[in-house]
Amino acid sequence: MKKEPKRILVTGACGQIGSELTIALRKKYGTDNVVASDLYEPQKGSPIENGLFEKLDVTNFENFEQIVKRHNIDTIVHLAALLSVVGENNPTKCWNVNIGGTLNAFNIGVKHNLLQIFVPSSIAVWGPGIPKIAPQDGILKPRTMYGVTKVTIELLGDYYFNKFGLDCRGIRYPGIISSETPPGGGTTDYAVEIFYKAVKGEKFICFVNEDTRLPMMYMPDCIKAALDLMDAPIDKLTHHCDYNVGAMSFDVKSLANEIRKYYPNFEIEYRPDHRQQIADSWPDDVDDSIARQDWGWQPDYDMPKMVIDMIEKLRNKLI
Repeated sequence: MKKEPKRILVTGACGQIGSELTIALRKKYGTDNVVASDLYEPQKGSPIENGLFEKLDVTNFENFEQIVKRHNIDTIVHLAALLSVVGENNPTKCWNVNIGGTLNAFNIGVKHNLLQIFVPSSIAVWGPGIPKIAPQDGILKPRTMYGVTKVTIELLGDYYFNKFGLDCRGIRYPGIISSETPPGGGTTDYAVEIFYKAVKGEKFICFVNEDTRLPMMYMPDCIKAALDLMDAPIDKLTHHCDYNVGAMSFDVKSLANEIRKYYPNFEIEYRPDHRQQIADSWPDDVDDSIARQDWGWQPDYDMPKMVIDMIEKLRNKLI
């Protein structure tokens, strides 16, 4: 018997990851089998417009459930969330959106016997005292509300799997670098903004110090990691919503020097602000050996390869 394709709902589809993961899922499963959703309509000209779209407030259970039932959804890719910097500006809203929305997704998953829910975590789950290379299993002491919500979601994923048998999966994403969507309020946004300034020939004012080193990932690897984990046989998985995944790690000065290979006159000035404290609480890199062992994780991009590709794409878009 031919296996029916998945029917996937993507929440937060207009965000940095959602806008590109939605396209990848439609390419894999068919445009009509992937429903994009967000609190706001997609911008005119967005590729998301070329398929099904629903306006969704993930904190509204009835609205959420109606969309799942209307489209016969069996898989939720739950990306709707407030990020670290935005979350610090309104911690209560960050908790309500991130936790309330995820609980709704999990409860709908149980109620309607969904096949799977993918919900990403973040390097923000760690805090001061974490080793420079963060282990898969270690103490989680985040200093941001965003990080607190991500730790909670990881624990909820374990609970719902053990209590109800719900197939919850997630990745602790590092900073994500994308040529397609602008920054969305995260502490690692400098690693995206720096390319826009360089390609435009403008000076970049960086909000963290030059020696700030953080784990990063290029968007194609971000998408690959999500698709690979979603496809992995559940009996191979030793974790649920908290897999470490790595790709590259660098400080800002090294990134700026790599960019200067293509833009020798690129200028950067360092003016650390409140985001420096957040960045200082995160690890320099991650140990992702468990993801490599369980589901064969392997990134395609290192920093030099990423820089070349980012510059080429932004030149085509901005010049």
